[in-house]
Amino acid sequence: MNNVLQIAWLIPILPLIGFVVNGLGRKQLSKGMSGIIGSGVVLASFIISVMVFMQVKSGHAEVLHYFDFINVGGLNIGFDLKFDALSALFLLIITGVGFLIHVYSTAYMHDEDSKDFAKYFAYLNLFVFSMLLLVLGSNFVIMFIGWEGVGLCSYLLIGYWYKNNNYTDAAKKAFIMNRIGDLGFLLAIFWLIARLGSVHYDTVFSAASLARLSATDITGITLLMFVGATGKSAQIPLYTWLPDAMAGPTPVSALIHAATMVTAGIYMIARSNALFSLAPITQTVIIVIGMATALLAATIAIKQNDIKKVLAYSTVSQLGFMFLALGTGNYVAAVFHVLTHAFFKALMFLGSGSVIHAMGGEQDIRKMGGLHKHMKITSITFFIGCLAIAGIPGFSGFFSKDEILAGAFGHGKILYGIALFTALLTAFYMFRLYIITFTGKFRGTHEQEHHLHESPAAMTIPLIILAILSVIGGYIGVPEVLGGHHELAAYLSTVVKSVEHHLDHNTEYMLMGLSTVLVLVSIFFAWFRFKNYQPENESKGLGRVLENKWYVDEIYQSVIVNPLRSLSVFLNNVIEKKGIDGLVNGAGKAVNYGSRQLRWLQSGQVGAYVLLMVIGILLLFIIQLFM
Repeated sequence: MNNVLQIAWLIPILPLIGFVVNGLGRKQLSKGMSGIIGSGVVLASFIISVMVFMQVKSGHAEVLHYFDFINVGGLNIGFDLKFDALSALFLLIITGVGFLIHVYSTAYMHDEDSKDFAKYFAYLNLFVFSMLLLVLGSNFVIMFIGWEGVGLCSYLLIGYWYKNNNYTDAAKKAFIMNRIGDLGFLLAIFWLIARLGSVHYDTVFSAASLARLSATDITGITLLMFVGATGKSAQIPLYTWLPDAMAGPTPVSALIHAATMVTAGIYMIARSNALFSLAPITQTVIIVIGMATALLAATIAIKQNDIKKVLAYSTVSQLGFMFLALGTGNYVAAVFHVLTHAFFKALMFLGSGSVIHAMGGEQDIRKMGGLHKHMKITSITFFIGCLAIAGIPGFSGFFSKDEILAGAFGHGKILYGIALFTALLTAFYMFRLYIITFTGKFRGTHEQEHHLHESPAAMTIPLIILAILSVIGGYIGVPEVLGGHHELAAYLSTVVKSVEHHLDHNTEYMLMGLSTVLVLVSIFFAWFRFKNYQPENESKGLGRVLENKWYVDEIYQSVIVNPLRSLSVFLNNVIEKKGIDGLVNGAGKAVNYGSRQLRWLQSGQVGAYVLLMVIGILLLFIIQLFM
């Protein structure tokens, strides 16, 4: 492994170099060169990541120390990178899916000016660098640097079209809500330093260190970490930024909000599984929040008409499934679903971008329809993504979602019932989206129909590759009941220790059969419901509530934003201007007024000076004689 380790530091550094070159040379570089540099550095990182993965797969794992990052008193935090099974797997997801999205972007963003095109790729490269640093750091401080980096890049990319105020508002919303979660993560790091004097994984997760932590310490630290994960991975109550983040370019949605950034919270908890497994209270909180998020987002997705908003709420829901797996102690299943979700969700986001590209920027599915005959590659690949996320046997999502459902069943029948119902909603709203968009008659304008066409090869080839991965990606986790050996669980066994829910084969067959039959029923129901779709009248009752996303944003606006704004106005106008400013300005005014009065003593008239001197002498005599 030493030969690979000698160049392993290039994995995060190459995208950083791409960021610097594209950023500084944005006014000189052509679009073609910017695209080649931006995509090429990520491809090079992917190739080295594959080499590292193969070495790690053979049983090697190592921490590389480059320099001391913080060395104060007894606290020593090195700039160290950790190459093990978990980080190597995420390297492949980030650089592999990231490269496909970079290639796709070269065609999707072709209408941008050269300098804006280069700036876009610079931001993408910086994001990839930050995400790689997040997963490679061998301690929580280095992870936190990458954690903050992806938050910054999210802000830059969501607000990429900064002249649109709605887009910049969405970027600020994402940035602020992520900061709320980040505070929790930061406090957890401080708590670890206070109790253990270290933030290095090997030290924190050792048996000796865990024995030094009380139950209160472990619960408090893990709850604060979960707050951080809630912000980054869009869980209740910090999930509302992610649907609004669809304001950014569609490839950005695929990269940041489907394949990588939003899974940072999953990675952090999976990495810290030794801590979370000792915190039953935290695990219960994770189960409740994860399941509630999955169900809430799924109900909202049913009535959304923006093609990207449907996928956004689908992402929130799928992240809820991942947290459900984490809460039940099934860490491998959560990581497995991260992997498969990266394939089929990136596929569908890029597919939606292909549709938007063909429709001239239109995102309302009510104005689409019949696109299959004009965009066969996009339609077929999108259909494969729908089959995968629905959990149809043979597709990647079936294996990962079935494992999560089995873990939920082992944890409780009610929990399983809610999770299964949410999975049925997933199948329904995804096929609603597909049927309305790609089947039936075209409902847009004649001008839009005239310009309908398949996307260029730079966009369709990534779709085809992701579609293939959406089919075969799940076969690394075939369970024993289906004759497999769950290669992923074996691969991660040295890093991730899952709680096993022992189910007999008959129960597993029953659960698989039940979920498959019900999912198929849900799909057929969507088909009969929307095959002859016509735009509906304004929704009423529950439908209107779902269209308006349970009015959560409005509630936040009324309960949090408006009171804070009123408080800010009060503090600014009363406390700041009349209080603090009044005190400061009053001191200046008092000195100024006093000076103006005292200056009359310096009149320049000698007679007045003699008079004052005589009066002063008399006063001194009076004081001396009588006082």
